Amino acid sequence: MQLPPDDRTLSPRTGCTRAHWEAAADALLAAVEPYATEDRALYHFPGEHGSWSGRLSDGLEGYARTLLLAAFRRDETALERYADGLAAGVAGVWPRIEDRGQPLVEAASIALALRLTRPLLWDRLDDDVRRRAAAWLGDALTAEAWPCNWELFPVTVGGFLQEIGYETDAARKAIDNGLERIEQWYVRDGWYTDGDGRKFDYYNGWAMHLYPVLHAWLAGDDRLLDLYGGRLERHLADYARLFGGDGAPMHQGRSLTYRFATTAPLWLGAMTGRTPLSPGETRRLASGALTYFLDRGAVDSRGLLTLGWHGPDPAVLQGYSGPASPYWASKGFLGLLLPADHPVWTAEEEPGPAEREDAVTAVAAPNWLLQSTRADGLVRLHNHGSEDVRYDPYYTRLAYSTVTTPAPEYDNSVIVGDDPSRTEIEPLGVGDGWVASRHTAGGGARVTSVVLARGAVEVRAHVVTGAPAGTPVRVTGWAAGDGVRAELLPVAGLDGGLAGVTGDGDSLFVALARLTAEPEPVPLAETVSVRAGDVLTVCWSDGPEVRVRWDASGVSVEAAEPRRAG
Repeated sequence: MQLPPDDRTLSPRTGCTRAHWEAAADALLAAVEPYATEDRALYHFPGEHGSWSGRLSDGLEGYARTLLLAAFRRDETALERYADGLAAGVAGVWPRIEDRGQPLVEAASIALALRLTRPLLWDRLDDDVRRRAAAWLGDALTAEAWPCNWELFPVTVGGFLQEIGYETDAARKAIDNGLERIEQWYVRDGWYTDGDGRKFDYYNGWAMHLYPVLHAWLAGDDRLLDLYGGRLERHLADYARLFGGDGAPMHQGRSLTYRFATTAPLWLGAMTGRTPLSPGETRRLASGALTYFLDRGAVDSRGLLTLGWHGPDPAVLQGYSGPASPYWASKGFLGLLLPADHPVWTAEEEPGPAEREDAVTAVAAPNWLLQSTRADGLVRLHNHGSEDVRYDPYYTRLAYSTVTTPAPEYDNSVIVGDDPSRTEIEPLGVGDGWVASRHTAGGGARVTSVVLARGAVEVRAHVVTGAPAGTPVRVTGWAAGDGVRAELLPVAGLDGGLAGVTGDGDSLFVALARLTAEPEPVPLAETVSVRAGDVLTVCWSDGPEVRVRWDASGVSVEAAEPRRAG
């Protein structure tokens, strides 16, 4: 992909300006055009991985998600091509929108694109095409959605149909029903779970916030914008900390192949004025993510986004991932709706949180602890509250980072017996430099885990309950990647191989861990001392003494002196 020369005056950290975003959008749109059918209603991209929806639905997905990119780019030439495809699609090419079917997802992208570009696309269509298109979209108003972020797709379609005066009562009902539905999943502090349970991931940003805030903004509904915009603003205070100094988003959750769609809520906050971030910080984080992926093989030799993270990577895919799925990355170009003279484009880049300071940040809603270090720009996420309905390495490991990926050999796990699973996670709290949870492992044993973090160092303590005496226990740490060093040292209950056995009653296992890109860090054993017993006492070499106590109800953590700034 050919991009303009770096501008290190306006963007000293990424070199990336609005011109780079425009060039990237143009290149992606040009690359997909050869894969359109003759009538332009479907886009069939090459690839071995087929989604569960079938080739016709995959072709619609290719149309809808790249249309969204053309809409954000406001490319009138491209939009003319998509207008031709729309006319053909609603004349009988596209599959109908049915209950829990993939076309419902794509209808939302199409409706949003039509709403954003109404003078450029919709208003120029023939009346017959508009009638057929409205009727095709209208099925989304009553189609049953999967009970998760899908509930917002009828909201998005309803917003457009209400605006053009089509089935306004049904549209209003779909909007109200969808917005009411997501209230069940709003936790607090700007965080939603993606449906029932505790599924916390990027769907917060590229779905749960994006659609309600955009709907409120486009509708000019100040009441809704105050509600959803206020949640977005609070969310972004945590969200900004999920990006590493190299631009990488946190490698956690599902649908990671959407890549720089992670930037959508950053732009949305700037667009609506609902953000705690400065314009320069917003652009730095967004441009950092874009260049991170473009520099690491996200686009292949044909200019197509691949199914993966950097390059192709089946490990990050789901059953619904098809050849066009990566083009939800189009959402990352939302910022192009902002005019060229908006401060988010004209302000000088400012460092993101991972570049400004060493920080250990409690995120209460998902029960996460975020640990970042300025020297290497690494961000680590200690997960003590998020899990999928099944065991999923991208949800249920103890920790994730911006520089590592979940390993097949079960990194960041407590393995009781020969069972590495971690299910029924029960959050036990998060506070100043610590986080705790309890989960089921090893055929019914319960593991109570506490992590204390300072700088790049972690103290990981696990109490195993309910396992027969003599049950093997193994503790694993980070899976190191290129340029990063992973360390794990036994402290209590573990031998040099980080293995031990349970005794009678509760059994405590403690280790020190560190993930760092510093070339010569202080020896891990010199950073902290730990005394294990009925009370776990942790003495940081440059900070306070912290005491941890366990009981049947959970964990209590207290510092013996006020925490000093670190």
